[in-house]
Amino acid sequence: MSRVGKKPIPLPQGVKIKVADELQVEGPKGKLTVPIPTGIRVEQKTNQLEIVRESDKFAALHGLTRALAANAVHGVSAGFTRELDIVGTGYRADVKGKVATFTLGYSHPIEFVLPKAVDLKIDKQTHLILTSHDKEELGQIAAQIRALRPPDPYKNKGVRYTGEVLRKKAGKTGAGGK
Repeated sequence: MSRVGKKPIPLPQGVKIKVADELQVEGPKGKLTVPIPTGIRVEQKTNQLEIVRESDKFAALHGLTRALAANAVHGVSAGFTRELDIVGTGYRADVKGKVATFTLGYSHPIEFVLPKAVDLKIDKQTHLILTSHDKEELGQIAAQIRALRPPDPYKNKGVRYTGEVLRKKAGKTGAGGK
């Protein structure tokens, strides 16, 4: 039984909904579309959206569709943010327009082109704030930036999500045994 799917989605002021083969959500931050699988219906009531399934056979898609629709509504009205930290001596980032330049201990700086939907602000050269109306694309871009220099378990250097807890491993100790 999908408890997620039964919960109605409140529609904030300024969000417009169009239901056809797919759900189109438009708001002050942007425009998104959510696919509606067969067996799932979207009903718009006064200031809320309800996702209804035809039978229990579609229970998994019911919760998924509701979660995707809720993320789209939240994204076009309030937007999403993802924060990353760069840790390491000499590691830093800079942004000019839609091109971010990272200095991460390699022999060359890395240039990363941001998509239209994602904005990047940098505080103190080491704290990145990514914002977007599309949660999926935001998470993908954050993961790609983190993959440029993943956190090292021995020195704890690299790009990490803000608040990410890392386990520091002990290095080699002594000569070892024979």
